[in-house]
This record gives sequence, structure tokens and C-alpha cells, in this order.
Amino acid sequence: MAKSSADDAELRRACAAAVAASGARGEEVSFSIRVAKGRGIFEKLGRLAKPRVLALTTKHSSKGEADKAFLRVLKYSSGAVLEPAKLYKLKHLTKVEVISSDPSGCTFVLGFDNLRSQTVAPPQWTMRNIDDRNRLLFCILNICKEILSYLPKVVGIDIVELALWAKENTLTLDNQENNNQEGRETSVATQTERKVTAKVTVENDLVSQAKDEEEDMEALLDTYVMGIGEADAFSERLKQELVALEAANVYQLLESEPLIEEVLQGIDAASATIDDMDEWLRIFNLKLRHMREDISSIESRNNGLEMQSVNNKGLVEELEKLLERLRIPQEFAASLTGGSFEESRMLKNVEACEWLTGAIRCLEVPNLDPSYVNMRAVREKRAELEKLKITFVKRASEFLRNYFSSLVDFMISDKSYFSQRGQLKRPDHADLRYKCRTYARLLQHLKSLDKSCLGPLRKAYCQSLNLLLRREAREFANELRASTKAPKNPAVWLEGSNNAGQNGSSADTSTVSDAYSKMLTIFIPLLVDESSFFAHFMCFEVPALVPAGAPNVNKRRSGANDPDDDDLSLMDPDGNDIKPDNTSVELGTLNDALQELLDGIQEDFYAVVDWAYKIDPLRCISMHGITERYLSGQKADAAGFVRKLLDDLESRISVQFSRFIDEACHQIERNERNVRQTGILAYIPRFAVLASRMEQYIQGQSRDLIDKAYTKLVSTMFTTLEKIAQSDPKTADIVLIENYAAFQNSLYDLANVVPTLAKFYHQASESYEQACTRHISSLIYLQFERLFQFSRKVDELTYTIAAEEIPFQLGLSKTDLRRVLKSSLSGVLTSQLVPCTEDCRRH
Repeated sequence: MAKSSADDAELRRACAAAVAASGARGEEVSFSIRVAKGRGIFEKLGRLAKPRVLALTTKHSSKGEADKAFLRVLKYSSGAVLEPAKLYKLKHLTKVEVISSDPSGCTFVLGFDNLRSQTVAPPQWTMRNIDDRNRLLFCILNICKEILSYLPKVVGIDIVELALWAKENTLTLDNQENNNQEGRETSVATQTERKVTAKVTVENDLVSQAKDEEEDMEALLDTYVMGIGEADAFSERLKQELVALEAANVYQLLESEPLIEEVLQGIDAASATIDDMDEWLRIFNLKLRHMREDISSIESRNNGLEMQSVNNKGLVEELEKLLERLRIPQEFAASLTGGSFEESRMLKNVEACEWLTGAIRCLEVPNLDPSYVNMRAVREKRAELEKLKITFVKRASEFLRNYFSSLVDFMISDKSYFSQRGQLKRPDHADLRYKCRTYARLLQHLKSLDKSCLGPLRKAYCQSLNLLLRREAREFANELRASTKAPKNPAVWLEGSNNAGQNGSSADTSTVSDAYSKMLTIFIPLLVDESSFFAHFMCFEVPALVPAGAPNVNKRRSGANDPDDDDLSLMDPDGNDIKPDNTSVELGTLNDALQELLDGIQEDFYAVVDWAYKIDPLRCISMHGITERYLSGQKADAAGFVRKLLDDLESRISVQFSRFIDEACHQIERNERNVRQTGILAYIPRFAVLASRMEQYIQGQSRDLIDKAYTKLVSTMFTTLEKIAQSDPKTADIVLIENYAAFQNSLYDLANVVPTLAKFYHQASESYEQACTRHISSLIYLQFERLFQFSRKVDELTYTIAAEEIPFQLGLSKTDLRRVLKSSLSGVLTSQLVPCTEDCRRH
């Protein structure tokens, strides 16, 4: 037998892959073969049959369910890859019919009882040869008998021939299947045996069916008694009867010619009627085709209308949602356009702002479908909301500006808020902040609606509160100066007599620095708190302005019932806290606003510094230390104006102290004019007292300021001392010795603890030693001047004459030498050397 595609293992594997790719699980390909698909009428029209692959698959269930069998039609894709085309269930197979119009007998039709359209002819399958056809049909019948337990009706093929073909080819098929199944497991072999058994069963059924028909035919023939004996006699008898019959028929035909003509006429009429019926059938077929097209068009339109109905329903729902977004509640519209801003109405105003913010956000692209953005209704509603926003922002801004001004004016007009004679009043802004907090949420919503409106509001708040702060600082500073008891006459440190200077410097002026410290203690925390409150109240996105761990700052302990607990953390319109960015660009804008808020208050601090300087300039040291402590507690990026104020105060204190040092240096330089001064200069002991007092006032990091003052004062003192000493060369060294010795004696204790003074102490010691050396040298030269002259003359003559001749020169004899020695040494020990030694020992 010729090689068949049913034996192609590669084809079976491709079919199995296509079935698995379609998502079918557990299906096993039992049989596959290549066929040609066609529909008889299309082949007559010249259309070519399409190549297909038929695959019989079975699915065995392990859960007790019935086994299933399928007929899969596979087609070739553009890449010559098999892909599923159609699926038929064999349980619906009712008929297998071989087309009689095909003389080769290779074309057949499979009839299923569940086809959707019975008017469409089922597809015709054409095999390559009779063997392939029988092979496929036999496999179908085999699976139906084995799995479905029934056989479909077979039409157009002799069952006996099919059974005989099956019997002849069973061995061949079994051998081929066994060859294909080599290497499989025992379960697969058992399945193959089951298939062979099923094939034998089908053959027996077909043979038994043929035998039954043969027996029925014999029974039918037995009903007729023909008296047949020998075959030759029977044949002769049939010939004679046939001749007699033909002769009788000739006469009968001649006699029945009119009847034949009548029959022919009837046949012609029937033929015409049949032609008419054929024409009518063609017309009806055409009309039916048109009706089918109309029905298909109607179904298409119905599907379109149904889809349109669904779409319209969805569109109506979307439009209803959109209309709900576009609707403006009357109560919110009334609050936004003409509502009052009284405290009792603020909750409704805030709700209206929240609704307006949400409504505007809902009409923006992230929250609204882009296809709705350019709709006229959306654009008109957006314009209406913008108009509402502009109106509300304008009304709220005007109200808040007037409210800030009226609130501050009321506080300024009430004198009980400020310090009065005999009573220092600490500024208290708790009531002011409480009233402002009522409108904090309103400001946050104004920022979200129109950020540009905050500029004028911040300016109005700064101007109003600046008047209040300046008034409070001025009244407090005036009363602070008036209530502080301090000496009226300022001390003069480096001028005048010793007793007067010391009495002037002994007065206690600690109340002056205490007053300055109280000024900072009261107002620096106040200014920091006001800066922090302003930043949060006016919706600046900056970090907290109150520095942690600031010294001498009266921090409020936060509590549930604290009236000054400003719950003004930034929130978005949904009520969530906004975490400020430490690098916010608004920090510069905030510092500019704080400059306007607190500008002018520094003048009252300057007045306290100047007042303290006039009473006791040395108090600049303690004030400088106090200011440095506050500066160290302020962050570089927090409360910018407060830090700037402290920097300016520190600079002003340094300038005032430098002014005092310059005046002291000027007083020291005045001593130069009196060139006849002798003994210890007045500013030497005074400087020791001044240095001791300065060391007592040092606080914090003021050491650099004091060291610079020491350097300038001592340098001026030493320079002036040198100039005074040079005015009288005879007593210059004595003046230097006395004053340097006095400087060391007066600063000995301080030099041990102050490195800068220790440096000048060593400088004075070196200068003292140099002055002593010069003074002793001058005394020796003055006393032994004649002896030195005699020695020079002797040295000069050694160059011109011999040494033996020098005693014989005039004035150089031994007698002259004795006379010079006697005059030089007489009274030296008693009159000059002993008093000089005592002076050196005394200093």
C-alpha cells in the first residue's frame, strides 16, 4: 500500500503542538491526515479546494467523567505552521455520506446534528485515494464505537466492502501503529491493544450487518416459487419468455401510440412546469439570498443600535457625573460672593473655600478626562469658578487687611498693653494670636486659590504689627532706663589723679548690664515667636523658626490647654499636613517680610546700648557676652531678622567699646605733652585697675574683644612712655626703669591668667632689663671718663712710637696715671654706686 500522510509522525507532532497551543489540555492526537476541503457548488464555479488537516483527538478524564472525542480541522498559516480552524464533537456525528457524483469515491461529507445553519451545505472532504478515505472513515467509526458506544449512519459506501477492506488492512495498520509506538511505556501498549480490539469489533459488526442483509434477501426470494431446476433449462426458459414479451410489447406499443403521444405531451407540460419551477426556485433563491443579506444587515444594525444604546447609557452616566461636578451649591455660592467674615461664619467660609478648591481641581486635566476639557459647558463653568475665586479672594483680602489694622489700632489705643511709669509690662500677644488663628485656615485656602494675594496681606500685617512692636519696645526701653539706678557721673579711668579715678571706678554698674539683659530676655523670644507665627500664619513653606536650646529664652511648654500653642502647621485643602522643605525658595521672601515686620525696633535696642555706654563703658564687655550667647542660640537660617538684629547690636557694642578704648588711648597720649613728668606715670597703675575690672566683666566669647583692647592700650602706653623718656635723655633710662617695673608689679597676678597680658609682661621685662643695662653703662662711662681718655691716648701713640717711650710723653707719665686713677675712684662707692644699687633693688 502506498505511503499515506496518516503514517507521517512529523504531521502528528505538528498537530499535537497546534492543539496544545490552542489551550486544550489532556487531548491526545489519535489520527491525522491531509485532506482537501471544498463545497460542490464552489468547485463548479472554478474555485480551488483548500488544503486542510483532519485530526482525531481523544480526551480521557481521570475524575470519573465520560471520555470525549473531537474532530479538529487544522489549516496552514502564512508561515506554513498548523493552527486550529474548527472543532467538531464526534458525539454529534450522525451521518457519513460518500458523494455519488465523484466517480473516484474519494469525496465524502460528515453530517452533524448541531450545526448552527442547516441551510449551508456541510463541507466536502476529498482524500487522495480510496485507502486514505477508508482509513479515515474506519478510524472515525472505531472511535465512535469505542468511546461513544454507537455507529453513525453510513451512506453511499458498501459496508461489506468496507468490512473486507478493514479485515485485509487491519494487520498492516496494526503493524504500522506498533512501529510508531516503539519505545513507549506499558500503558501506551495497552492502549494500542485496546484500539486493535475495537477495530476487530467494528469489522465484526460490519460483517454481521452484511450477513443480515444477505439472509433477508434469501428470505425474500424464497417467497417466490419459480420452479427453477437446471440452470440451462432455466436460461432457455427465460429467453423464450423474453422473445414472447418483446413481441407482445411491439403490438402493444403500436396500439398505444395515442396514449404515448398524450404521455409525451404530459411530459412536455411537466418539463415546462419543472422549468418554471426551476425559474421560480432561482427567483426564490435570489430573494432568499437578498432576505439573508437584509437579515444580516438588520442584525448588524441591531448590534450597532445595541452597542449605541450601551454607549449612550454610559455617556449619560458620565454626563450626570460631569453635571454633578459642574453644579454650584447655592449655600457655597452665597458664602463666596456675599457672605460675612465674622468669626461665627468662618466654618462655612472654610467649607466654601474647600469646595471651590476641589471644584477647580476637578476641572483640571489630571482629574478630568482630557476629552472633556474643551467642552463649552466645562469652559464656561471653569470661567464661572474663576470669577467666584477672584471675587472671594478680593473680598477676603480686603477684610483681612482692615481686620489687621483695626486689631492693632485697638491694642495701641489701650495703654494697659504697654509699660507705664513704675511698672514694666511684658508684651503679651496671646489675644492677638488667638484672634488671628481664627483666620489661619482661610489664609491657607487663599494661598491655594491665588498665591499672589498673599503679598499685599503679608505687607498689611507687617505694617500693622510693626507699629505695635515698636511702640511696645519704645515704652519698655524708656521705663527700663528710668527704673534702673545707676551712678550719674561716668568713671574716668586713665585721666586725673589716682584716687579720683579709683573712686570713680568703684561704683557698682551691674544694673546697667542687667537692664540690657532684661531687654533681650523679653524681646528676643518675642521677636522669634512673632517671626515663627508670621511664617506659619502667612503660609510660608519654611522650617520652624524657634531654635532648639536657645539660652535665656523663655520657652513655653507645649500642652493641650496652652493658649499660645499655635496650631498653624501647613495643610493642603484635604486637611493633610504639608512638610516644609528645608531648602525652600521662600526663605528669602520670608526674611524680606520679617525685615519689614520688625524694622525700626532696633533703634530702641541701640538706645539702651548707648545709655549703658554713657554710664559705664566697661559694661560693653558684659553686654557683648550676653549678645554672643543669644547669637549662638540662633540658627543661621532661622528668624533671619532677629539674627541680623543681634549682629547689629554686637557690632554697635564693639564700636562703642572701641570708642572707649580710643578715648583711653587719647588720654594716655596726653601725658606726652607734659615732658617734665618724672617717676611713675599715672596711667600705669590705672591700667592695672582697668584690666582687673575688664576681666570681671568678661562673659561668653568676649575674650577676643578684650585682647584687642589690651593690645591697643598697652601698645599706646609703651609708645607714650618711650616718647616721654626721650624728652630728657639724662633721666630717660630712670623713667623707663621705674615705669616698666611698676607695670610688672601691678599686672603680675593678671599676667599669670591672661595670655595677652603675659605677653606684654614679658615685653616690659625685656625693656626693663635693657633700660637697666643702658643706665649702668652710662654711669660707669661718666665716672671713668678721664681714665678712658688716658687709655685712648696710649692706644693712639702705640701706632707711632715705641711702647718704651710712651711714659716719657707729656701727660702720660706714671704720675699722671696715678692722678687720673685717684680722681676717678674717689667717692664713687659712697656717692653714686651705692645709691644706684639701692634704686635698682627698690624697683
